[in-house]
Amino acid sequence: MVHSTYYHNQEASTMTYLIGTDIGTSGTKTILTDTQGHILAQAIEEYDVLTPKPLWAEQWPEVWLTATRATIKRVVAEAGVPAAEIKGIGISGLYGGSGVPLDDQMQPVRPCLIWLDRRAQAEAEWVKTHVDMAKLATVTGNEVVDPYYGFTKMLWIKQHEPENWQKTRLFLPPSNDVIYRLTGEIAIDHAAAGLIGGVYDVARRDWSDDLLAQLGLPRDVLPQRIVDSTEIVGGLTDDVARELGLQTGTPVISGGVDVGAANIGMGVFEPGKYVATIGSSMNAALVTEAPITDQGMIVWPYQYRGTGLYYNFSGSATAGAIIKWFRDNFAQLEVTQQANGGVAAYTALDEQAAEIEPGSDGLIVLPYFMGERAPLWNADAKGVIFGLSLAHSRAHVYHAFEEAVCYALRESIERTGRDLGDSIVIAGGVTHSADWVQLFADVTGYAIQTPLINAEANLGDVILAGLATQTLTVADAQAWQVLGEPVQPNLERHVQYDGYYALYKQLYADLMPDMTTLSRLETHN
Repeated sequence: MVHSTYYHNQEASTMTYLIGTDIGTSGTKTILTDTQGHILAQAIEEYDVLTPKPLWAEQWPEVWLTATRATIKRVVAEAGVPAAEIKGIGISGLYGGSGVPLDDQMQPVRPCLIWLDRRAQAEAEWVKTHVDMAKLATVTGNEVVDPYYGFTKMLWIKQHEPENWQKTRLFLPPSNDVIYRLTGEIAIDHAAAGLIGGVYDVARRDWSDDLLAQLGLPRDVLPQRIVDSTEIVGGLTDDVARELGLQTGTPVISGGVDVGAANIGMGVFEPGKYVATIGSSMNAALVTEAPITDQGMIVWPYQYRGTGLYYNFSGSATAGAIIKWFRDNFAQLEVTQQANGGVAAYTALDEQAAEIEPGSDGLIVLPYFMGERAPLWNADAKGVIFGLSLAHSRAHVYHAFEEAVCYALRESIERTGRDLGDSIVIAGGVTHSADWVQLFADVTGYAIQTPLINAEANLGDVILAGLATQTLTVADAQAWQVLGEPVQPNLERHVQYDGYYALYKQLYADLMPDMTTLSRLETHN
């Protein structure tokens, strides 16, 4: 089902327009804007992640292409602006892990092992003992080897599915596979290339032949054209343009990994502003002029000025996902009421938890429901609910789940080792909950700004498309009003949270050996 909303309308003859499409883990969203940043129409199409085994997560690329075509077609039709005045399309996407494995005919060999997939643990361990780790860190800017990274997932396919490996001629990230289907052009942007990890030289801005050789990965399975996200990849083909209601040759750019595009959509063109985008996962990042090292962060070239700026992020692999898990498993009444026209289930749960005191009356949750990536890098990490008693209600547990995500953000902030000023930015679905935004402020001690419109990555795609087609300048984008007024922390509650946060970190340290033991028991069953 595709949903769309109008935000603005004006005379079509006085303005040019741009499209931004973000291909997410659970859905694809497209917006159409004018060059003043007004959204004329938006459309969303949702889909599911395949989880055939515990810790596995994959998707067929067809769902991304279908959703992209459907949402672009819808916004073009509903905005009603001349196709000739739509000057470009920016497309970003989820981190596609291995990327889509494609055969000689550019058809998918198997589903794409996406960022959430954790199956390549043995491959990650093999890399640690067979590859020069100091060189890998120096060349790629990423010091940790983990199943999160795409190159380990490629190695898993090579090791466990040799027939599929033999068929595979190319790996393309989700957004770049879609761009190929729209334009016929094969390319990858520098941000997406850097996030594959293990194979991209951040200084040379090219694939590392040395590391590829050490890993046993052929160079030609990677796209040979690496582009800037402010560079046109290609134009829409005749048949695609006709289907979408656009002109043949409409320029398309590669917006890269969606969280980086989201930073651009929130006006980050210079180093120093901390932004946490929280959807299914949390990507909390600082743009810097030099990579942040020794803190277990994930590093790649930023989508804007990638030759001089770096995107350094950590966060929580299942931040929003654990809230959805709670709703789906323990809030059937609220879900049913929502389906019958009542308030949203999340809103109802928020209202029930609103009066719970800091620390949820002695409950602490560790939010590691699918292992954990940066900054902990522990595939064995487990979810924990600690401190339960007969005095606790479902509302207490829900509140503790929300607090857990706040604790994870605070830990990521601390890893930067930088002065972040007085405020940070939080974007994503969590911003729909005023109570949760206040929790983030109270736990972290920072004032929280949130976007006025929940379309951060899409706006980033629009801006990048505008820069590539010279229909926008950075000054134009900086003039857009994208952030609201800061939500200030309650300093008394912040002091209360200091103790709970310290215990949150201590619990993980204490339970880490038991988490490893449990993983081994699961493996042997």
